Formats: sequence, structure tokens, C-alpha cells
Amino acid sequence: METNNVNQLLRIHDVSQLTSIAKSTIHLWVTQGKFPKPITLSPTIKVWKLGAVLDWVESQGETSAPAEA
Repeated sequence: METNNVNQLLRIHDVSQLTSIAKSTIHLWVTQGKFPKPITLSPTIKVWKLGAVLDWVESQGETSAPAEA
């Protein structure tokens, strides 16, 4: 998957592949506020902007980094 266009819209399958997180976990974390909310295009189509997903992935590295002594 090309990651140059941060405005590219991703379906849940693509988000799952990009993050290695199960679809059910993504849905749960969206509900819990732990993952970016999707954009609703229609009652059955939800998408995420690639940039939002990449920003979230980057922020996870910051929060799980070990503390330096």
C-alpha cells in the first residue's frame, strides 16, 4: 500500500492490514476513543484518512517508549 497521499481513504480491511490490528479491535477502540473515528460516507461505508491512521500509529510509539534513566 502506498503511503504518500495522506488524504487517501481506507476501508476497515486496509486499516486492519496497515496496523496489524483486528477489525473488531479497531471498532472497539473507536468506541472507547482509543483510535481515530472513521468518516461515514453512507450508512454502510466508513473510511479513515491514511494520514489520521499514520499519525495514530506514530503516537503509539511515543506512548509505549521505555523511560530513559
